[in-house]
Amino acid sequence: MRNLLLVFGVVILAAGCRKKAFEEYYGRPDNLASPIYQQLAAKGNFKSFLACIDRANYKSTLSAAGYWTMFAPNDKAFEQFLANRSLPDISQLDSGTCRQIVTYALVYNGFTKEKLGDYQSSLGWVVNNAFKRRTAFYSGFYQDTTAAGLAVKALGANRTFSINRTDFILGDNNNKHLPYFVDNYLSAKGLTPADYNYFFPATPYMGFNVVNAAVVTPNIVAENGYIHEVDKVLLPLPNIDKYLASNPQYSEFKKLFDKYLVSFILHAEATNRYKLLTGLNDNVYIKTFNAGLAYSPNNENYLKTQDNDGQSDGWTMFVPTNTALLPYINSVLLENYPSLDQLPLQIIIDFLNAHMFQTTVWPSKFASTNNVQNEPAKFNKDIDIVDKQVLSNGLFYGTNKVQQANVFSTVYGKAYLDPKYLLMTRALDQNYRFIITVSTLRYTVIMMSDALLRLKGYDFNTTLNAWTYTAPGTTAVTSGNVPRDMVQRILATHIIPTPNGELDNISGSGIVETLNGEYIKYNAGKFTSAGTQETNSTVTVSGTKLATNGRVYYADSLLTFSNATMGTSIARSAPDTTSEFHYFAQFVKNSGIITPATGDIVGVSPGVFYTVFVPNKAGIRNAVAAGSLPKTATGYPNFANVPAWTASERDSVNNFIRYHILNKNTIVPDGKKTPGTFETLFRKLSGDPASLRINGTVNILNITDDFNRQSGVIIPRSNILADRTVIHLINNYLRRDPN
Repeated sequence: MRNLLLVFGVVILAAGCRKKAFEEYYGRPDNLASPIYQQLAAKGNFKSFLACIDRANYKSTLSAAGYWTMFAPNDKAFEQFLANRSLPDISQLDSGTCRQIVTYALVYNGFTKEKLGDYQSSLGWVVNNAFKRRTAFYSGFYQDTTAAGLAVKALGANRTFSINRTDFILGDNNNKHLPYFVDNYLSAKGLTPADYNYFFPATPYMGFNVVNAAVVTPNIVAENGYIHEVDKVLLPLPNIDKYLASNPQYSEFKKLFDKYLVSFILHAEATNRYKLLTGLNDNVYIKTFNAGLAYSPNNENYLKTQDNDGQSDGWTMFVPTNTALLPYINSVLLENYPSLDQLPLQIIIDFLNAHMFQTTVWPSKFASTNNVQNEPAKFNKDIDIVDKQVLSNGLFYGTNKVQQANVFSTVYGKAYLDPKYLLMTRALDQNYRFIITVSTLRYTVIMMSDALLRLKGYDFNTTLNAWTYTAPGTTAVTSGNVPRDMVQRILATHIIPTPNGELDNISGSGIVETLNGEYIKYNAGKFTSAGTQETNSTVTVSGTKLATNGRVYYADSLLTFSNATMGTSIARSAPDTTSEFHYFAQFVKNSGIITPATGDIVGVSPGVFYTVFVPNKAGIRNAVAAGSLPKTATGYPNFANVPAWTASERDSVNNFIRYHILNKNTIVPDGKKTPGTFETLFRKLSGDPASLRINGTVNILNITDDFNRQSGVIIPRSNILADRTVIHLINNYLRRDPN
């Protein structure tokens, strides 16, 4: 028995030794900091906050394992908070508010002040690139009202980029973010304390501020995270959608969302979850925003292209007050529409998007931060902003003016905002919208109404989603790429770059290059194009309007193009034997480089630009006398090929014509492309193209040939428009060097 007791004692002693060794190795170190709750209790100046934690039922959470960052308001902060609410002590604060205070102060994962400025990307830490963290607070189910006035139980959208904005992830609670301002982030982003104090002028910037609170003591270590002591009690910030709804001065702006771009979509899973949590049978709807908008203002998750991207960026919205907005709606958006209900939805989307930025627009960065329309915030931060807020999912600026979006203020807007120009707007959107909405580039646009386009046979078939063309006088309809290209060519002829206001006054006369390189002429308030010139018609201007980057003219017809071949156009320039173009036209007619039946000239390609310099009769006679062209027995120009030209004479005629045609260039006396050297259709023995040197200014154009002989354009008889070609009459011939 004695031996048995001895053995039993040895076993107990050994077990005790093993337990002691285990605890020494695996047990909680004596020097380990206590958990957050116990640390706050030990500090002695967080009694009110601890009471909040107790009433919010978060004591066990903050006393246990985990990893948190707590922005803890001290007792002095609570004294002020309670006084502002006329509450005698913390016991009078309701449990719901206590829960809001605690959960919004509680950030997932533990961060020191130095690490808060860094962004947790999916690829690792990005230093100095974060100013927010996700908190434990979320709004959850709430009461909302539809545009029709129906009260509904709702959840906010938690994604922005999804098809029809119907994508909703029920398990994502749309947790709010807590913004803070640390010096390393501000410095890296080129910001200063002034950017912080723009929002919080009553709070000194201390290098580490959380919303409008200063951090008194940072980096208090706890077993389950870090504590940062703050001097104010922070309640959850509203998101942009909630703040907009809470301010009557922005009600007209909000109506644009509510009536036209917000949907409440019934969600069966959310409805079932609500019933399980509350026992109530209310249907639950997801409040979604139209997919054409830059973002959903109620989405707390930012882009969600990475799980934590809300740490590094957020939305920004500039919202005009009712006083600023209503006059703009009536005078600009509704200039040509009876009401917003008749306004195309895309116009409303574009208007709202002009005020919505998919990034944080700091006060000092208005001019350098662009919205989804690639335009900066066109506001003066010291004059135009009447309200500035840091919110849970972004920044909010109330304004006393409207963002002047280029789609409305430029020449493009004159078509876009007028229902009489829907076809023109559609055509502009296919190619030229992003060109003529650049506010720094000036244009003159000759308007093309739907009525005029249809009169010329052009229309758009929405069923086929294609342009159509019906030749006047026929019923044959062509659809697809050919009519589309025809419309685009006509449209480009109606858009004229005018950097120096060249068409501000069209009472005189001149010639100008259009956006597609073709030329039109104006004279006494009327325009002419190659197509109208063929029909001896003009386009008469009936009115004009100014835009921020130019002006538009309203006219009674379209500037059409010509399909005539170059040979045909040269022939038309010489209607009879008295014409100064006659001799040259006859040489072309009988040359070996033309197809008589069509007027096609060898070497001239469709879609290429040309200039034809036509020597007058005296110039042709000079060329004949010099032996450059064949002559009759009496010394008269032998353009009739009677008797038949020799092979050498035919080559001389062909090469003469080629040398008088500029290849791939149209030159007019406007001083814009000259001086310069330009190649011709004629090729030397080496195979290289011969060239002409051209010099000139407005209404002066001189051409120098291979022998330094100069010929001048006879302006009153020149600028004849053809298919991507201009024909000029010159006072001499151009002599080529065959070598």
